[in-house]
Amino acid sequence: MIATTFAVLGVSLSFGFSEAPRPIDYQPRLAPVVSPVLQIRLVERPEELLRVWVFFTDKNVRNETDRQERLAQRAVELPARTQHRRQLRRTAAGLVDARDLAPVRSYVDAVRATGAKIRHESRWLNGVSADATPGQIAQLERLSFVRRIQPVARAARRRPMPETPVSETAPRGDPSWYNNSYNQLAQINVVGAHDAGYTGAGVVVGILDTGFNRTHTAFNQSTGGAHPVQIIAEYDFVDSDGNTAQEGGDPGGQSDHGTYILGVLGAFHPNVLVGAAYDAEFLLAKTEDISQEVPAEEDNYVAGLEWLELNGADMATSSLGYIDWYTQADLDGQTAVTTVAVNIATANGMVCCTAAGNEGHDADQGTSHLIAPSDAYEVITCGAVDSAGTSAWFTSDGPSADGRVKPEVVARGVSTMTVTSSNNTSIVGVNGTSLSTPLVAGGVALILQAHPDWTADKVRRALFHTSDIFLATFYFDFEYVQGYGIIDVDAAIQFIHSDIDGDGLADGNDVQHFVDSLMGINQDLDELRRSDINADGLPDAADVPIFVNDLLGL
Repeated sequence: MIATTFAVLGVSLSFGFSEAPRPIDYQPRLAPVVSPVLQIRLVERPEELLRVWVFFTDKNVRNETDRQERLAQRAVELPARTQHRRQLRRTAAGLVDARDLAPVRSYVDAVRATGAKIRHESRWLNGVSADATPGQIAQLERLSFVRRIQPVARAARRRPMPETPVSETAPRGDPSWYNNSYNQLAQINVVGAHDAGYTGAGVVVGILDTGFNRTHTAFNQSTGGAHPVQIIAEYDFVDSDGNTAQEGGDPGGQSDHGTYILGVLGAFHPNVLVGAAYDAEFLLAKTEDISQEVPAEEDNYVAGLEWLELNGADMATSSLGYIDWYTQADLDGQTAVTTVAVNIATANGMVCCTAAGNEGHDADQGTSHLIAPSDAYEVITCGAVDSAGTSAWFTSDGPSADGRVKPEVVARGVSTMTVTSSNNTSIVGVNGTSLSTPLVAGGVALILQAHPDWTADKVRRALFHTSDIFLATFYFDFEYVQGYGIIDVDAAIQFIHSDIDGDGLADGNDVQHFVDSLMGINQDLDELRRSDINADGLPDAADVPIFVNDLLGL
């Protein structure tokens, strides 16, 4: 109760009124509500329609009983495949949490009532993106449940990615079954994983990109035991429809980039080109508009990532990145909007891969050239090398603003072989961390086929501890360009964590078992096998630094 007292002609009059109780999930409004960057844009562009995020203070959870009832209802609403993946690999507590609840409908309606045009709603971020005038933003600022208003960041502009035509029949390695894709797959030992029977079967891979033409012969083989690329669902977040292919109103080349990525992952044309995870199933999200007066924006990315997770994707890969008004200091794992979204996705059991960027690198450990969401905590950030393993001139370096190794791994991103969207037969070479990323993602799909219960953290550890720089030095690249090095997918599949006693944790309880194995005292076959950390067939001194790093969480 708030009391207000007035003195009138010597008579004291008291009036009382009740303040509406705040919900238990209320977050205090930030000061200022309008971010400093947006304030500058409002001054510089007073007549311009601006694209903004509007974040809310709460989801109107009245009490704990209300919370539990709403979470239980949301858990039931999740598709079966999404429930299954979360049960297997979610690291956040429970099957759902408050981030799964929808924004309060009256809050969304109030934003719309200002005249602002809503683009996307986000459960995870508890807000909406909208196109709004400065006057409408002023109205939004006054709403008591609006916590923060900030610009929607735009993508880092990619350098042109010219195609290098190659002959379909020109041998580029052995065996000829892979032909054009053999070198790039052999470099990361996807070929060995294929030989062991891992081809991505049963794994759902989500791709966020520009658009996807699927008329190429490498996507439509139906003879000789081959199969068309397997698409579960697709959605265009730019035009709000269910078609991610090139359409009549799209700018020329709208589907080029996404088609490259899908080709690296899912092409299957024996003796011409074989993708890294050709037996996987795919969810396709078109999130980038290349008309380029308005380049790709992070709200499309967030909407696409939430859609992939809801539809049961085991993993996601994106060769997109956002910087715009963010600075390198903002790339600390918890600031950029897409970074926060990826953190939520990995906590929900999705393994996420992303490109480090094509912003270049130097030998100065104090500078970095990353793009969001490459700074997310458990994302696998991918740099690019050439066929000899030399860093590509364009590949971005780290570290993250808080000092973490970024990028963590590399694969071929120079003349990476894939399909073109300009015709239905040509194979082309393309450059960029955009192309190294789906190679790493294909490897992740094979790892998840072999180990469907592995969390993002376990997949990361297996990849890092079997990459070439780590195996040679037991450390990472000090210049933060290649991270732990070129991955070895087959070795990662076989990677044995330091959980020697089998209790599900690599911790102090494993130390004695490990020491006994090294000394030949431990005769338990399972513990001997788990003590061979580097999978060279022996528990020996070479396993010691890896074991120690596992225990330390490095």
